Amino acid sequence: MKVGIVILAAGASTRMGAPKQLLHIDGKSLIKRIAEMTMDTPAYPIVVVLGANRNMIRPELDRMPITVIDNPQWEAGMASSIKMGLVGAYMTLKDLEAVIFLTVDMPYVSVRLIEEIIAKAQETEKGKEESPDIVACRYGEQMGIPVLFKRKLFNDLLELSGDNGAKKVILANKAKTATIDFPHGKTDLDTIEEYRNFLSNYNQN
Repeated sequence: MKVGIVILAAGASTRMGAPKQLLHIDGKSLIKRIAEMTMDTPAYPIVVVLGANRNMIRPELDRMPITVIDNPQWEAGMASSIKMGLVGAYMTLKDLEAVIFLTVDMPYVSVRLIEEIIAKAQETEKGKEESPDIVACRYGEQMGIPVLFKRKLFNDLLELSGDNGAKKVILANKAKTATIDFPHGKTDLDTIEEYRNFLSNYNQN
């Protein structure tokens, strides 16, 4: 299956007080860290959507075999970045069959998780005739990113607006959604306190 990845990295990180894309783990920025991780997966193409602070962030991606897209409408909400990333992935590979959406602030996303998502998307579950249209990660009571959408749902994603993220499409297609348990998905780095707490625990392990 031809699966692309879209990394959503256009936000202004207002709660963090600084561009979270440039925060470091193990001496490497979050944006560079996740981009390099995706390059080790079977996914192609890899698209990164930038917006706020793009001139500061863009150099982190220099000389990588990825597509970088500027979203001038990033302030309009998450939907604009989803659409820009999806169009960028489709323009890079016309016969794309699915896309996985990621964000930069989930430090436990790994090559193994991406491979599990792709494998699950190709499975036929017991009692069902077709493989799922969506594979979402589950953490606690939540379903969300990282999440894979198959081509038949691309138009639904393109119709999103404002701050409506991928979750709206997931909820509208729950019967066609498979999930992967990803407890570490509860860890995302929105504030400086969360970042410091993560580093403290991460360095102890």
